[in-house]
Amino acid sequence: MSRHNRRRSPLQIKLTLVGAGILAAAAAVTTVTVASAGEVSRGHDDAGSAKAGADHAVFVQGNELDGNTIHVFERAQDGRLSSAGTYATGGKGGDQVDAPTDSLASQGSLVYDDRSGLLLAVNAGSGTVTSFRVEGQRLTDRRVVRSGGDFPSSIAVSGRLAYVMNAGGAGSVQGFRITAKGLEPLRDAHRSLGLDNKRVPLFSSSPGQVAFTPGGRELVVTTKSANTVEVFPMTRDGRPARRAVVNDSAGAVPFAITFDKAGRMLVAEAKESTVSTYKVRVDGILEVVQKSLPNGQNTLCWLERAGDFFYGGNTGNSTVTGYRTDRRGRLALTNDVGVAAPPSAESQGVIDLAVTKDEKFLYVQNATSGTVDGFRIGRNGSLTKVGTTPGLPPFAESGMEGIAAV
Repeated sequence: MSRHNRRRSPLQIKLTLVGAGILAAAAAVTTVTVASAGEVSRGHDDAGSAKAGADHAVFVQGNELDGNTIHVFERAQDGRLSSAGTYATGGKGGDQVDAPTDSLASQGSLVYDDRSGLLLAVNAGSGTVTSFRVEGQRLTDRRVVRSGGDFPSSIAVSGRLAYVMNAGGAGSVQGFRITAKGLEPLRDAHRSLGLDNKRVPLFSSSPGQVAFTPGGRELVVTTKSANTVEVFPMTRDGRPARRAVVNDSAGAVPFAITFDKAGRMLVAEAKESTVSTYKVRVDGILEVVQKSLPNGQNTLCWLERAGDFFYGGNTGNSTVTGYRTDRRGRLALTNDVGVAAPPSAESQGVIDLAVTKDEKFLYVQNATSGTVDGFRIGRNGSLTKVGTTPGLPPFAESGMEGIAAV
């Protein structure tokens, strides 16, 4: 399909979000490769791992079509980033059909698991997932496995389990055990999402994210064009129920998922740039706590938590919105206009977000500009820019997507 219509208005983007039919399918899972134990990155200085603050790092997925990479940055005490190397994943990046700014059209394509010390990345163009062991700002022990379907685009982790969401074809989730040898496919842990996509899906009909609820008792998937939030209750052996509990979304085009401190689920909805809050019941039914809070911006797709605050990426007008919650789980904007970080010439095409483990900094990918903005998070939820890092793969035929921070 032609790329001439890449740069579309937010209204055009919204009008593209149409319904998709339901069709069942299945996929098999096999291990692909185990490679490059102790791999040294291009341009990486081994002595860097001994630097003070070596555990402060930000990882950005390049998602290059000819060979996916992870760009590693050291985070200074003031939040500024400096390059610490680039690592090949052993797979290829991907680009969904007609994606307007974000090639994978998902949240959670790059995940750091603090318990195991592994960084997990999707290779959408190869149908694989890569794991690296993180040692400061150095990535080692690369291992690659099949994702269990076409076009993997999101990963969720809970304890020793990881689930990968495949966006192509019927769509699916596939379970893995997290082991000392990376990811190992979990038997009888593949579930179809019943979508009707091509192997490389249209961006508006692909699922948005897979996520575990706190405690790992439910696995949740958002489907954009079907306009559903689907919940798989999990069994004690780490496998999902045979069929998802299908809940209609409270707002149109559900995309990103996150949770507040009390375990309530927040879902970003792209069509009207709204956020809905739910309680997830043990039977998979969702109870609406707060319906569709608008932020006044264009095309909200990404949402991340930092303590009592939440930050949403609005790709339609390249802004970041701040939210806060009260004890009852009621969500409100941190300011009247819904803009915590305004657009700038070097920060166009806001997509994915990452919050550091200490919740002091927020990092934002700007797909069109090929940059990452760093912000210090204030006590009142305000954002102060600390720097912009250039030179990352900008959005064209594909572009970077996926960011994680420690």
